[in-house]
Amino acid sequence: MSKFRWIPLAIIVVLVLSVGTAFSHSAHKNDSQKKSTPSRPAAAIQSSGSPWGANYFPNVELTATDGRKLRFFDDLIKDKVVMINFIYTSCVDSCPLETARLLQVQKLLGDRVGKDIFLYSITIDPDHDTIEVLAAYAKQFHAGPGWLFLRGSEPDVTQLRKKFGIYEADQGVDQNLEDHIISLVIGNQKTGQWIKASAFDPPQLLATKVGSWLSNWKIASKVKRDYDKAPKLRNLSRGESLFRTRCSACHTIGGGEASDIARGDLGPDLFGVAAKRDRAWLIRFLAEPDKMIEEKDPLALSLVQQYNGLKMPNLRLNEIDIAELIKFLVEESARLAPTPQPPEKK
Repeated sequence: MSKFRWIPLAIIVVLVLSVGTAFSHSAHKNDSQKKSTPSRPAAAIQSSGSPWGANYFPNVELTATDGRKLRFFDDLIKDKVVMINFIYTSCVDSCPLETARLLQVQKLLGDRVGKDIFLYSITIDPDHDTIEVLAAYAKQFHAGPGWLFLRGSEPDVTQLRKKFGIYEADQGVDQNLEDHIISLVIGNQKTGQWIKASAFDPPQLLATKVGSWLSNWKIASKVKRDYDKAPKLRNLSRGESLFRTRCSACHTIGGGEASDIARGDLGPDLFGVAAKRDRAWLIRFLAEPDKMIEEKDPLALSLVQQYNGLKMPNLRLNEIDIAELIKFLVEESARLAPTPQPPEKK
C-alpha cells in the first residue's frame, strides 16, 4: 500500500464546525439525544463555546526540546490557532516532506508564528526520538520561534492521534513505523474548527487556511492581489504536478545553486540537474535515495553533508513518475535559461 494517503481537496476545503471528519463518532450527540437531556454537564460547556475543549482533548504532558514540560490542552492548544503534525525523525518518506511544508508555511506567516499561530511537531517514536534527536531535527528544518518539537509517552501520543482521527491501528502504524501515514491537522480550538490537511497542499493554501480562515479571516500576507493580474488557468503536466507536490517543499528551479543554502532552502536548486548528473544515477536516486544513502553512495552522502544532514526522502515514484518529473525539469530549465546574446559587431 502506498505510504502517501491522498486527501480529497473537497474534504479539506470545507470547514466543518462539528469536525466530524477529524474526531471520533463518540464525541457527537444527535438532536434527539440533546432534546432528551435536560442539561449538559458543566464540564462539557466551554467558555469559548467550543465542544472540543478540556473534556475532549487529553491534557497529557509533552516535553519540548528546551526541556519545558507542557500540557497538551492547557499550554499548547487552548484558545489557540495551531498546526500539528505527527512525525518520527527516522522516517524516510512522508515525515520530511510534511515538515518541509511546515517550514514554507512558517516563512509565509512570518512573525505571526509564535504570536497568534503555533506549530507543533509531535514524535510518535519517543524511544528513538530523544530530546537531543528532536532538537537536531528541528535545527535541520530551520524551525523558528512558535514552532515546537515535542515528545511524550507512546500511550499518550497514541491517545492524541486517536482524538484527531489520524490513528489507524489496522494499517499497522504502531507495529511498523514505515507504515506511518501523513498526519497534519490545523485548527482553532476556541471556535472548534478543525481540518485535516495534506503535505501535498500548496504552502500558500495551508498558510491561508491557518492564517485567515481559522484566524477570523486575518490576511496571511500584506501583498495586494488583483484578479486581473492572476495567472491564467492551465493544465499541469504530470511532471509539474509531481514537482509542486513532492519536490517544491525543498527545491527550487532557477533559484541559484550558490545561494540556496543561504536562503535556507532544504535541498539544492534543480536548474539543469538532468544535464549535471549521470542519467542512470539520477533515475535511481529519485527512485530509492534511502537505499543509496545506506549503501554510502559518494554523491548521495555529499549532498546529505552539504545540506545540514537532511536526507532526500523516498517519494515512492514509479518509472513513469520519474520519467515525467525529469522531463519537466529539463523543459523548465530550458525555459528559464538565459537567452544567448548575439555577438557584438566589430
